[in-house]
Amino acid sequence: MTLDDYILSHTEPEPDYLYRLWRATNIRTIHGRMASGHLQGRLLKMLVQMIRPENVLEVGTFSGYSAISMAEGLSGKGHLYTFEINDEMEDFTRPWIEGSPVADKITFIIGDALKEAPKLGIMFDMAFIDGDKRTYRDCYEMVMSLLKPGGFILADNTLWDGHVVDHAYDNDRQTQGIETFNDYISADDRVEQVILPLRDGLTLIRKK
Repeated sequence: MTLDDYILSHTEPEPDYLYRLWRATNIRTIHGRMASGHLQGRLLKMLVQMIRPENVLEVGTFSGYSAISMAEGLSGKGHLYTFEINDEMEDFTRPWIEGSPVADKITFIIGDALKEAPKLGIMFDMAFIDGDKRTYRDCYEMVMSLLKPGGFILADNTLWDGHVVDHAYDNDRQTQGIETFNDYISADDRVEQVILPLRDGLTLIRKK
């Protein structure tokens, strides 16, 4: 048994629906590893249960795994709005979201969150940033403008396969986007932040 196997065997089991979604994502999409998966999915659910947000904003739906995971943790009238800029994902993702046990708690929108999220006219208690790494800083500022004081932002892939400390990737635009974002929030006195070395790096950010 590997350490990863041990961790998963001592973590809340992955729901069958999400396991089937994870398998379908890896079989039918090119970048299946982008799906959150068992461990991160259970963490996202638990963080939602801890924060108890009324409204959650997600930037980057992909196959819907993280959206469904977070929606599982919502209570009462809690609702999640998730944006996917790649319209080619819609035919795959929408049926999985609409067929999920938490479909009534998710609004799935195809479009650019940077432009469209502010048009919702909603203030959010929590946000999950997992879109184009090249636009993370701009996305962060957009989310901050819609986030209530004391609200939380989760940013995924902030270690970027270790590329953030590998000079071979200094000219890679995705890596540059992550590095710029990490440097920016570490110097932002509006927030508190901590990077968790989970999967590809997950940063927890609290707006003061």
